[in-house]
Amino acid sequence: MKPRIGSIEKQLAKVQKRLKEAAAALSPEHKGGEMEEYHAAHAELMRLERELAAAKGEPYAVPADFPVKWDTGAPCPFFLCNDYRAFLTFYVSEPDPNWDGTYVNVVDPASPEAASLCLVTITGCVASKFGAPNDEVFHGHPLDGRGMDGYTAQVVKNSPWLAEVQKMNSVHSCYDPKHWESVKHFILWFHDNTFECLAESLETEVASETMESLLKRVCTKLLEQ
Repeated sequence: MKPRIGSIEKQLAKVQKRLKEAAAALSPEHKGGEMEEYHAAHAELMRLERELAAAKGEPYAVPADFPVKWDTGAPCPFFLCNDYRAFLTFYVSEPDPNWDGTYVNVVDPASPEAASLCLVTITGCVASKFGAPNDEVFHGHPLDGRGMDGYTAQVVKNSPWLAEVQKMNSVHSCYDPKHWESVKHFILWFHDNTFECLAESLETEVASETMESLLKRVCTKLLEQ
């Protein structure tokens, strides 16, 4: 195992240098292919980080099966739950084809205008976290360097949080370890905060409506229980 870890670490050092050079190449006048090289180097870095963490038996993050991308600047997520159901909402990414970098679109959740919003139904939610870190300190998170990819939805493998919660529940007289085989540690990296949950699945729905309307729909669902 140690020789394999050493080999991965050498490859990782090379791709880190490659990514640094690719990032630097984005600044001068482009000759073509710079962005493609940057993305390729980044993808290879993620692969090797995950491979190394897996070889060491450490936690690491992989892409989740999540079809919706959120606004990176101001997704304005809301998390609502009760004892039985849990929901997450946020603004969907809608690139402005006319944006030239000279202005900023301010997002106001109280706006009466409809917008593209996502409602995530969290099935089988066992536990959740919502708050720090924001994107300014993502690099301080334990998953940094272990496949963490900001502004995306991921699943944490070898999750210590999942293991901890499962161990607590194992003292229950009706504990069934098979039930926990379907529980995953999801993590969504937003601009101002991070959402994490232990759940069976995340089901998405995208609609054009006001945030007020969407939140009212969610509250109705919560009161149905």
